Amino acid sequence: MEQIEKSKVYAKKGLLEKIKLCLSKKPLPSPTDRKKFDDDFAITTSFHGVHNIVRNRSKLRKAIWLVVVLGSVSLLIWQIYSRLVNYFTWPITTSIEVQYVEKMEFPAVTFCNLNRFQTDAVAKFSLIYFLWHVASKVLHRQDINANSTDSKEAVDFVKSHQNFSIAEFIRNNGFYLNSNTLLDCDFFGIPCGPKDFAHVFTEYGNCFTFNDETIQAKKKVSVSGRGLNLLFNINQEEFTDSSALGFLDAGIIFVIHSPKKEPQFDGLGLSTPAGMHARVTIRQVKTVHQEYPWGECNPNIKLQNFSNYSTFGCLKECKARHIKKQCGCLPFLLPDHIELKELCTVGTHNSSCPVSCEETEYPATISYSSFPSQTALKYLSKKLNKSQKYISENLVNIEINYSDLNYKVTQQQKAVSVSELLGNVGGQLGLFCGASIITIIEIIEYILTNFCWICIFFLVKIPEMIQWTPPPQNHLGNKHRIEECC
Repeated sequence: MEQIEKSKVYAKKGLLEKIKLCLSKKPLPSPTDRKKFDDDFAITTSFHGVHNIVRNRSKLRKAIWLVVVLGSVSLLIWQIYSRLVNYFTWPITTSIEVQYVEKMEFPAVTFCNLNRFQTDAVAKFSLIYFLWHVASKVLHRQDINANSTDSKEAVDFVKSHQNFSIAEFIRNNGFYLNSNTLLDCDFFGIPCGPKDFAHVFTEYGNCFTFNDETIQAKKKVSVSGRGLNLLFNINQEEFTDSSALGFLDAGIIFVIHSPKKEPQFDGLGLSTPAGMHARVTIRQVKTVHQEYPWGECNPNIKLQNFSNYSTFGCLKECKARHIKKQCGCLPFLLPDHIELKELCTVGTHNSSCPVSCEETEYPATISYSSFPSQTALKYLSKKLNKSQKYISENLVNIEINYSDLNYKVTQQQKAVSVSELLGNVGGQLGLFCGASIITIIEIIEYILTNFCWICIFFLVKIPEMIQWTPPPQNHLGNKHRIEECC
């Protein structure tokens, strides 16, 4: 380390010696030459007003022009400072534009049954009882009483289901989509079915997405007023969710979203009760946010479990990481879930998930009518071989279409770009001083030349003056004596 530091010191000394040697070779101009250089600069510079200070012989005029030039420079500095301060506050403007198009892509729609489990999928009630009994024992770390019949059954259940997965149980025994639950599907006159829906887990258990990114219908709307028409059978007699726990509704809940985003039901879900026909008209709204520091979005953020960034997906991953760190497990709804761990309270956690740089939303207007009508009730009863009461209590009709073939773009834009800032600064230079970038280069050249002369004077000439010593006086006296003798 000491050798390295010594080498650095020697390198610095060598550099200073080189600079000193270079400056010593340059001649120092005389005071007359320096004054002539200053006068020539003042007369020839493109900085307006300076030559009037030098050329005028009248002291009054010189004083007036000096005040004018200093005042202009002061105003120039103030204006440029205000422009820079305004620019570094990163201001933005918001523009709203309505675009009319001939065709529009249809959004993704995710549907869930408000009843999460079907009784026909769970053959015996004791299986559900064992499941939740075991889950309670595992989660709460309760000791199993060997004398209890229920506990023995729970132990046997655990032994026979060592690889039990909550996610697989819900997938296999929750709400499913088939010809019995999806009675009719029509997309712009083209029949569709369960194969056109992608499975997804939400807080409502099994849900199914139409026009998902992985199974896109790839249909562009060319006529407003037509779209997706679905007829669901919710099978109320197979409801298993307890009313005592707050599960009081029957129907279909759905959310309309971009095919590139995960469905978000919290605050955005739309519900349709049984015996109703929901007519949903949607509009497409695109929002473009500016990057930091003008806006809050960050295009470089990538999510581990989602192909496209969204604030909702970021929050889910952040929540998953925090729970996994605190508890060592994850609920099945979160990505990378780990099951069968003890009960854990994670508390609160502050996350930082900026908005996405570009997002598409679909504001909806929904209206309801009774379904079916008396005539349709008889027709559907014969067609489905179900009673009219069953038809009224279990069928849900949902129709989704665009209100118009246009979309609104809300875009954040930089209020002041770099080119506009340079234009403002250049305008102020020209207005107050008649200056340009060439003028600035002239001033820099003048300052550097004077600085170089100062360096020569202090680094070379002054040390030479200090080292120089006059000859001794006794030698001069001896010289005079010799001359006198001669």
